[in-house]
Amino acid sequence: MALQVEHELHRRRRSRNVGLGLVLVGLIGIVFGLTVVKVQQLGATQSFDHVVRPELLPGEEAPQ
Repeated sequence: MALQVEHELHRRRRSRNVGLGLVLVGLIGIVFGLTVVKVQQLGATQSFDHVVRPELLPGEEAPQ
């Protein structure tokens, strides 16, 4: 016999917590997967910030 009897309310809470945990892990997995795919497709690029960057123009070298 168990030292403490588990109430039905605790079992229901535990099942809800496990379900919520699985949903959160799933969402984290989706975000991580999308991030990996985006990084693989774009590579190491610089963000668009409305400024012309000479080092990104083809055929020209950046002045030093």
